[in-house]
Amino acid sequence: MGMKHLPGSRADQGSAVVEMVLLAPVLLLFVLMVIFGGRWAIAQQAVQSAASEAARAASLARAPGEAAGDATSAATTSLTNQKVRCAPLDATVDTSGFAAAVGGDATVSATVTCVVDMSDISAPGIPGSRTLTSTATSPLDTYRARTG
Repeated sequence: MGMKHLPGSRADQGSAVVEMVLLAPVLLLFVLMVIFGGRWAIAQQAVQSAASEAARAASLARAPGEAAGDATSAATTSLTNQKVRCAPLDATVDTSGFAAAVGGDATVSATVTCVVDMSDISAPGIPGSRTLTSTATSPLDTYRARTG
């Protein structure tokens, strides 16, 4: 008569420990990738929002120089309020719409570029920082006087 092995017998002892030792690093890396993906998505959304706010602020200005300053200020404020730190932050504004004649359609565009530091969640294959860029366009008031 042969020896029977029942589930949970001595022959299975230690296999759970071996499985956990093998799976723990894989699970940890998976969790880090999920956290990185979430932080990247939140930062990208913040940069898109900052570009929209910058374009809107620029469209309310009366002159191209004023528009550029207002857009940069709006982008900085937006990212600060959303607790996204950029090093550096670059906000550029296309103010060519200010040269359009009053009564015609015109727009102003703002592009926000932000280098987001992600070194606190670095792991193999994950960069320490990401450069995120977003562009938004806002219409200028058709019948408002503007200098260009």
